[in-house]
Amino acid sequence: MKPDEIDAMAVRWKEAGLPASLIATLELGKRISRLNLLFEQAVKAELADLGLTYAEFDVLAALNRAAPPHRMKPSELSKALLLTSGGISNVLQRLTAAGYVEREANARDARSRWVQLTDEGRRMAAAALEASARAHTEAADVVPEEIMRTAADDLREILSRVGRRRYR
Repeated sequence: MKPDEIDAMAVRWKEAGLPASLIATLELGKRISRLNLLFEQAVKAELADLGLTYAEFDVLAALNRAAPPHRMKPSELSKALLLTSGGISNVLQRLTAAGYVEREANARDARSRWVQLTDEGRRMAAAALEASARAHTEAADVVPEEIMRTAADDLREILSRVGRRRYR
């Protein structure tokens, strides 16, 4: 296996006296970030052909995953996608203007509204999910499936343990 740029960082961390366990943790974090960036860049290129931003895709996909009639409150979208209320508001305005989502009153709570996919929004969500799948497949086609499966399982275990921690 050929050394990468993170290996060079690890050498400097070791020279600085960092413990091996911390170096392994830093290497993992850096490689996860780098891998995520590569996948995200591949997906963004595909989404651009559809005229969508990554945030717009995230909202369409979240609404598509929601139970029929594929609707959520903006606050639920914001929490699920880790977007600020202002950020989700801007994305929803663009998606509404494009005809992909519509907002309707919440009969149980006059202070909130539902956001749901339109028929065109469901079609665009399907096209965007297909584009995302294509981007991920093409980006990862050089990695054998068994290596990908092992990495995904190992990362699930790490995330389940780290995810239990509470941070301020």
